[in-house]
Amino acid sequence: MCKWNRKPTEMQERGWSGYVLYRLGLFFSRVLIRLQYINQSNIPNDDSPYLVVANHQTMFDGLWIMGGIPKKQIPQFSCLAGSDLERNFGLTGRIMFRVGKAIPIDREGSPIRGLILARRALKKGSIVLIHPEGTRTYDGRIAKMKNGAAYLAYKTGVPVVPVYIDGGFEVFSRYMSVPQPIDWKRLRRKKMTVEFCPPIDPADYDSISDLMDAISRVLHEKEEEAFTARAQSKA
Repeated sequence: MCKWNRKPTEMQERGWSGYVLYRLGLFFSRVLIRLQYINQSNIPNDDSPYLVVANHQTMFDGLWIMGGIPKKQIPQFSCLAGSDLERNFGLTGRIMFRVGKAIPIDREGSPIRGLILARRALKKGSIVLIHPEGTRTYDGRIAKMKNGAAYLAYKTGVPVVPVYIDGGFEVFSRYMSVPQPIDWKRLRRKKMTVEFCPPIDPADYDSISDLMDAISRVLHEKEEEAFTARAQSKA
């Protein structure tokens, strides 16, 4: 069986090719998009593990979040990703699987093994990105979120850094075969922001449910701020 048709079951290695592809991807992103990072001071600046919990707008979310964290943390960074990414999303999926140092999770069956792998990675000192929606947004809004992120944080005790991505849907939505970074009507690059919110300590919450509610509240508040600002700019 072709290796692309097999579901991976272990954490992937980034390797030298992954680092090269990451640098190329970030370079072209900065050239073609008005990419802005906000509140990077909220990122833990030591070598301890933490969980990044972000809304899911594009296949490149992990790449853009990586571009905002301290360079010394890049080797620690990994991303929980669907095990079907390589098989069903062509070359783009295979590239992002490598660049993201993916921890595969079965979206078509049981997610337990993926969560176990992610928990093990966090305990070994990794930084793990998880999209609690499970799949990319269909309309630019945050979809219903699962509590896997809160489970991982609660069981490992690592802090959660909520990240809100705004503008990614306009650059590379699930309906686009290739990225569209240019607004041709206005003849300018599209704007995208990646905002790092204050860390959330799971020790401050009594249950996984309470912790997930806190994470969800932060991301939805950022979403409302973003959409309100857009509406005001058009008024």
